[in-house]
Amino acid sequence: ILLDGAPTVDGEVKINKNVASIFYAEEQTGFLAGYAAVKDGFRKLGFMGGMAVPAVQRFGHGYVQGAAKAAEELGLEAGAVTIQYLYTGDFQATTEVQTAAATMYAGGVEVIFACGGAVGQSVMAAAEADTDKWVIGVDVDQSADSTRVISSSTKNLAGSVEQVLEAIFYGTFNKEFGGKSVILDVKSEGVGLPMANSRWRTFSQADYDDIYAKLVAGTVTVSSVIGEFGDDGNAAKQFETTEVKVTVIPFGS
Repeated sequence: ILLDGAPTVDGEVKINKNVASIFYAEEQTGFLAGYAAVKDGFRKLGFMGGMAVPAVQRFGHGYVQGAAKAAEELGLEAGAVTIQYLYTGDFQATTEVQTAAATMYAGGVEVIFACGGAVGQSVMAAAEADTDKWVIGVDVDQSADSTRVISSSTKNLAGSVEQVLEAIFYGTFNKEFGGKSVILDVKSEGVGLPMANSRWRTFSQADYDDIYAKLVAGTVTVSSVIGEFGDDGNAAKQFETTEVKVTVIPFGS
């Protein structure tokens, strides 16, 4: 069982019949993070990704779409929600990343989606210097890493393994997983927010269940197309969102 990857031979993807290659709908869990943040009352958001690789880009693009959807539902004015956007260039915790996060916070950003492995450690350190600032973690529930983590945009890693093992046990492995890559999404409970450990101020379990059900039903959709929002890989220009409610600003511009 290979999580977040597919085996390659000489640069070509080759998945044998006894291999389950599992990927995740990062754009959906990113959407939930952005949606919850705006519904919770945040208006000045930040995004700090590591390298501009597809998974990180999808997290960020979903985040933008979720914020826009919440702004639309709340009837906010155009530009009422802003997102400062930055790729740090790697996945390391550094003083430079902490300084960038601190600069975002000092400029009014209230919550940063830290989407880059150890990058989150630096963002958390910056948030801990100010009791009014928050962090959204990534991949796994990071609520134990800092009291400033308000929630996390997660992939259900353990649940994914359980799904594959159940398929093996019940004899459906070849049909469901064997020899191919599968993207787990909200319909398969592959992604989501850990509400039990979240520290949202007003965003409730009922609010979460409502938007999650809409994603499952397809009445709310999230694009996974990289580049659809103007991201050139370096966030060197503004995104063009499907809603005019959110303004995405490349950090430092």
